[in-house]
Amino acid sequence: MTSHRSSLRGPTDQPDRDANPATVYYPDATWQHRTPSESGVSPDLLKQAIDFAIAGETKAPRDLVINHYQTFGREPFGYAIGPIKERGDPTGIIIHKGYIVAQWGDPLRVDMTHSVTKSFLSSVVGIAVERGMIRSVDDAVRDYVAPIQLYAPPSTTNKSDRLNTPDLLLPFESPHNRTITWDNLLRQTSDWEGTLWGKPDWVDRPDENPAQWTTRPRNKPGTVYKYNDTRTNVMALAALNVWRRPLPQVLKETIMDPIGASDTWRWFGYENSWVVLDGSLMQSVTGGGHWGGGMHINAYDMPASVTSRCVAASGKTVNCSRIDGSIRHARRPSPSRSTAT
Repeated sequence: MTSHRSSLRGPTDQPDRDANPATVYYPDATWQHRTPSESGVSPDLLKQAIDFAIAGETKAPRDLVINHYQTFGREPFGYAIGPIKERGDPTGIIIHKGYIVAQWGDPLRVDMTHSVTKSFLSSVVGIAVERGMIRSVDDAVRDYVAPIQLYAPPSTTNKSDRLNTPDLLLPFESPHNRTITWDNLLRQTSDWEGTLWGKPDWVDRPDENPAQWTTRPRNKPGTVYKYNDTRTNVMALAALNVWRRPLPQVLKETIMDPIGASDTWRWFGYENSWVVLDGSLMQSVTGGGHWGGGMHINAYDMPASVTSRCVAASGKTVNCSRIDGSIRHARRPSPSRSTAT
């Protein structure tokens, strides 16, 4: 049997190495295609699902800069500081038991993935845990983050203007922030307090009552869930300090290259998220596209990378024993928590 196949760089035709349907199949760098009938999927129901997905395209503008300033850009300090890319045609891939059974749109087009970026960020944190670079997700993050030197281009203004400005960033030094663990950051239950990259913690989906923006009591870390990109970006900065190298390089080496991903994905930070680490300039990436930036990636690379497949290109493998623990931890439900408004 010969099946149509798509590499992460585009479609190819190669012999099907899994002609025996009883054999467990793990995708490698080249996605194999099967028809819906071959996969035991109803072609009619599959078509209905695809038509539904295409018809359900968001009504928001494809010009995502305009969309930003119609939505999150209206929040306090909501201006974009990372790159924003126009959205393409509705695109999707349906994978059944490792095989592509349908696709539509332009799967090779690179688009923003917004908060899917958080999956990539949690992956590099998870690998740091599996390698022992982070001893336990229950450790306080403060124990892993040294004082951070922010990069600022040389200023021509009066140097005395900096007299009351700290030279170093200490993101986990307040009494509250000292108690935050990696698990709190990963589960978005930290209630981290502070300002990072010009975005105070309260500006992402702020409370309806402005009087509480800067005055409300802090919740004990681990007790209240709040979806918040400032705090996710704090985790990215903390992970950068653990790895001591740009996180896109870590992701490329530990996941994307071993699974045979394309070279077209990019993980962006902000125009002002630069630090000096070990004598080198490094950009701290974002955990989403709330103010621009984040992961920009095509549809073939997306399912491959998010699932961190163990069987990879050219006979190479991602060490499953290294990533399984972090994947199991990520899939473990959090205890029931109240949700911040």
